Amino acid sequence: MAFNALPQRARAALSLSAPSWATPWRRRRAPEAPRTGPSIAVIGNCQARGAAQAMRLLAPNSPVRFIQMAWLKREHGHVEGLARTLHGFDHVFSQHFPSGLIPGGDVDALRVLEPRLRLFPTIVFPAFHPDMVYAGRIQDLAALKLAPSPMGQYHSAIALAAHRVGLSVDRTVALYREDVFARLGYLGLWDSSVRDLLGSAAQVGFGLDREMARWARRGDFMYVLNHPKAFVIGDIARRLLEESGLRPEPVEIEAYIGDELARDVVWPVYPPIAESFGLTGSYLFKAKPRGNAFPRLYDLPGFVAESFAVYDGLTREAVACQRVESWLADPATAGIFDAARAG
Repeated sequence: MAFNALPQRARAALSLSAPSWATPWRRRRAPEAPRTGPSIAVIGNCQARGAAQAMRLLAPNSPVRFIQMAWLKREHGHVEGLARTLHGFDHVFSQHFPSGLIPGGDVDALRVLEPRLRLFPTIVFPAFHPDMVYAGRIQDLAALKLAPSPMGQYHSAIALAAHRVGLSVDRTVALYREDVFARLGYLGLWDSSVRDLLGSAAQVGFGLDREMARWARRGDFMYVLNHPKAFVIGDIARRLLEESGLRPEPVEIEAYIGDELARDVVWPVYPPIAESFGLTGSYLFKAKPRGNAFPRLYDLPGFVAESFAVYDGLTREAVACQRVESWLADPATAGIFDAARAG
């Protein structure tokens, strides 16, 4: 019988989810069947974690292990220990990681010990979010200490500079406009961002020319400057599998497992910047939520005010930022903030 032919009460019942009182009587979920296909190890940052998740979907018979690069020393001790772990996998994929994360060397030292390792690129693309910067002690990887902000560890360079010179929240908010963005170079970063991304990908032997054209057609493909959307990570995961002789499932990542990085910080594409790409922008900032709570949202005045409240409790050294230092050392750029202070 067709759904539309059922009585109204029956149609209404079928349209509802199972009631909450039915939960205790549901059959317990059976354990997942063992994956017996080629085993895969993926080393890297949060992007690599997303790639590992995508591979679990695209290669459902393969066991996939994600190895967080930040924990290499704690979990493996030495690069030789990491290599011994990787010897047990059929395929090994890794982003580039520098020396200092694990005794014994960087990813090149690991490749000597594990020559099957296939590098894949880290996606960094600032054209959509040119105002985003890190602040704090970032020169020494071993002593890395990033300053906090309402957006985790991401900061607005404009807000940092404005706080540094003593601007009020209102006068700082007034700086987020097209002519200021143009003077700061925010409106012309597409070509250099594409060039840098394609160049870094080519350096690890993973050219992205075709993928870049496809991503650009979909509009804004980044949540923040180093968090790509799921279809970007999915394209990389799919290609790694294909080029390793595996046959990934022909499915879309977002439709099956969602987008993990969408649950993290989302930095808006400022309207004047968005308009230069034919997109719609905003000044709505989304912080990473805690647990299952709804994420904290900030409009521009709220974001600047909250940022200033954080900076008020930190030393100048704690929020040091190379871009801000160079701005304030340049009379033309410093003049933007001096003019705002003068009113």
